[in-house]
Amino acid sequence: MKPYERLIKSNTKENLWIYILLVLQKEPHYGWDLYTIIEKDFGFKPGSITPYRVLYRLEDQGLVTSETKERKRVYKITKLGKDELVKVKDFYSQIIKKIDEGGN
Repeated sequence: MKPYERLIKSNTKENLWIYILLVLQKEPHYGWDLYTIIEKDFGFKPGSITPYRVLYRLEDQGLVTSETKERKRVYKITKLGKDELVKVKDFYSQIIKKIDEGGN
């Protein structure tokens, strides 16, 4: 795998939690919605069960909450999850700034 391809993979599928939080920041969703939304909005396909595994981890960490509505689990981002997205934005902003400066 070429370096650019590895970069894409590590910044999409391997960090799916970022995209899940971004989707949930707009509005709460069922877990099964995420696969389609991520593909449509971000242009890549997560594994079919991967969003659920990530959601469970995010919930354990307090970044999302869930409740059952009509026998389906609905996920919602928490303040802690929103704070994590701010950190992500700052992290990527710093990288882009370094790239723009030529690494200096």
